[in-house]
Amino acid sequence: MSERSIDVDLTRSSSGRVVKERIYKWLLFACAALTVFVTAAIIYTLATDAIAFFMTEDASVAGFFTGTEWIARSDGGTFGVWPLVTATLTITFVSALVAVPTGVAAAVYLSEYASDRMRSILKPSLEILAGIPTVVYGYLALVYLTPALQWIGIPVSTFNLLSASIMVGIMIIPMVSSLSEDAMSSVPDALRQAGYGMGATKYEVSTGVVIPAAISGIFSSFILALSRAIGETMIVVMAAGLRPRMFNFANPLDNLLSSGQPMTAGMVSAVTSDATGGSATYLSMFALGLTLFVITFVMNLASDYVASRYQEEYQ
Repeated sequence: MSERSIDVDLTRSSSGRVVKERIYKWLLFACAALTVFVTAAIIYTLATDAIAFFMTEDASVAGFFTGTEWIARSDGGTFGVWPLVTATLTITFVSALVAVPTGVAAAVYLSEYASDRMRSILKPSLEILAGIPTVVYGYLALVYLTPALQWIGIPVSTFNLLSASIMVGIMIIPMVSSLSEDAMSSVPDALRQAGYGMGATKYEVSTGVVIPAAISGIFSSFILALSRAIGETMIVVMAAGLRPRMFNFANPLDNLLSSGQPMTAGMVSAVTSDATGGSATYLSMFALGLTLFVITFVMNLASDYVASRYQEEYQ
């Protein structure tokens, strides 16, 4: 039997691999560039039409940012943004009172107390709330929550900021709990064991060790959830009403019990009215959109700053 040596080339052509890597690189770059382009296009559109709004006879930059009355009619009106801003901030603040403690408490339970089996059931169940259409939340607030508040003796009107705030808070609970739980789960177990070694209870370890160690991620979840709350539309349109009212500083509770018009509801009202394109009422939608964009952008910058400032690095 003759012996033959068989030489097998096991090397891989480097030229083909380089070409593929370049294709992947430019494909990923194109996706990244597309996101930047879309963002820049939105800003350009909002800024262009907002400038056109400020150049109309019924609007001005000073009147828009200092005015306390918002009356949008098809033939013009008065455009002071503060009634809409105060309604938006009121809903955001009250929704935070609902979502932040509930979401953090749920995150602590999922991260520190729940078993693996219980976590595999509860976390997906909680995140189902994020998939419910917001129009359903608005319907629940108008048809069920408001009558329930009236039944227990809270004198809310049919359209009110309190129902809208509670429902927006319920809507953003999954965002707070999920992101906070991820931040807590990333805390090394060595820190927990050190706490237990010093005689701390599970509650003391959760509140005194885990939460402070994950505070940057928890705070980032707060900002992202509140940014989502500020931009919410359908819930506030259906539950809060469309009546612009300036914040009553003499009786803050009255603001929650009565109707109001947040900025997103004002945008919907402008685009669905019978105002013609190019009128001040129609263009006010873009001025409100640009203002809302700036508010959420500043909040995201604050989130990034806090996350980088207080982020813990573990070896």
